[in-house]
Amino acid sequence: MAKVELKKIGKVYDGNVRAVDDANITIEDKEFVVFVGPSGCGKSTTLRMVAGLEDITEGELLIDGKLVNDVPPKDRDIAMVFQNYALYPHMTVYDNMAFGLKIRKVPKAEIETRVGEAARILDIEKLLDRKPKQLSGGQRQRVAVGRAIVRKPKVFLFDEPLSNLDAKLRVQMRAELIELHDRLQATMIYVTHDQVEAMTMGDKIVVMRDGKVQQIGSPLYLYNHPINKFVAGFIGSPAMNFLKVKVVEEGGKLFIDEGSFKLEPAADHIALLKPYVGKEISFGIRPEDLPCLEGGSVPQGPGTIMGKVTVVEPLGAEIHLYASTPTQPMVAKIPPHHLFKIGDNVHFTPVMDKARYFDRETELSILPVKLSEKE
Repeated sequence: MAKVELKKIGKVYDGNVRAVDDANITIEDKEFVVFVGPSGCGKSTTLRMVAGLEDITEGELLIDGKLVNDVPPKDRDIAMVFQNYALYPHMTVYDNMAFGLKIRKVPKAEIETRVGEAARILDIEKLLDRKPKQLSGGQRQRVAVGRAIVRKPKVFLFDEPLSNLDAKLRVQMRAELIELHDRLQATMIYVTHDQVEAMTMGDKIVVMRDGKVQQIGSPLYLYNHPINKFVAGFIGSPAMNFLKVKVVEEGGKLFIDEGSFKLEPAADHIALLKPYVGKEISFGIRPEDLPCLEGGSVPQGPGTIMGKVTVVEPLGAEIHLYASTPTQPMVAKIPPHHLFKIGDNVHFTPVMDKARYFDRETELSILPVKLSEKE
């Protein structure tokens, strides 16, 4: 059992610089949890408090139900993989992986068994006699992971381990870490600023901003039910479009009016938008929910957004089409057979039941959403 609980955890530097504020997070046994957020949001500081590398200013940290606030890192039964690999340059791969076990006076035969097993899992058996300078970035990262595996810890901690790798290798290593988690059935906490990594790797995602936990849930839950404008914009690529609109009532019907377009909300959203009649809100729509009309026919009446194409990004399987109303930019994912060029007019028909709405002042979702998926 390797359950990790953070109860009202806080971290304050120099008396007044608050890096983490009131973090309440539960990582279940064998769960792969990803902390994600922009630089400076407190995700790495939170991870380092779990590791024991940072003192906890407020709250309680429990591992397997045991309070570990004041337990030294070496006694927490955790293993951490750092962004810069932290390998000893003068040691071979074998010695780097075995070093922690030697310090703990593990018998030599068991060290050989553990290192050999980890090397097989990570496909680095042929590299055991090399030194770090003779390895590629991906190989060094495997060694760093192998050094953690041989410890057989209760909890694995990863601090942006793939950020130094090129794009293709990051994709490969993501898949390998997912497979490794499935094989080891271990509890893993992974920190990244890359929301694509978070979406593809995590059983559960913790979104952080300015030291505060914004929302916790499975990747698809956060994608479909963001609690606020920040989460909506951070999860998903390209990011959700946010357009400033006004809620209006005309002829007994409710519309959102941008000035250059007018849209009718989905039926189950109307009652929630009623209190905002006469007020400005943020209309959120994801790029994949902005299909464009075929041909050159101009639609009549509300229900479409007309924009002028500003950028066309052909990606093979799809096109990212950047366009703009007279005052606001947006981006759409469209099929590759659409042929647009800069300056063309394009008509979008947004999927309104996928739309999200946010209060302009609080930036909270107007649609009911939970802070945590399990609440």
